[in-house]
Amino acid sequence: MEGYFLMLGAIPGFFLSSFFLMLLWGVIAPDLGIVTIGYPMAMLVTFTLWLAVAPLAVVRKKRDKKRDADAS
Repeated sequence: MEGYFLMLGAIPGFFLSSFFLMLLWGVIAPDLGIVTIGYPMAMLVTFTLWLAVAPLAVVRKKRDKKRDADAS
């Protein structure tokens, strides 16, 4: 049940991450000569990054739990 509430807590972080990505992309893009992105594209980029990073976070958490169990 705890995992469900953790997922609900991540929802505002997703939208804020997308918003900050859009804002920062808008500042950096003109200097690099690339087009700016809107909020829907920022959400897509954020979602893609979260999908790539989530498995790595799970593996690390499992590894840390195993290391703590071995140390005890």
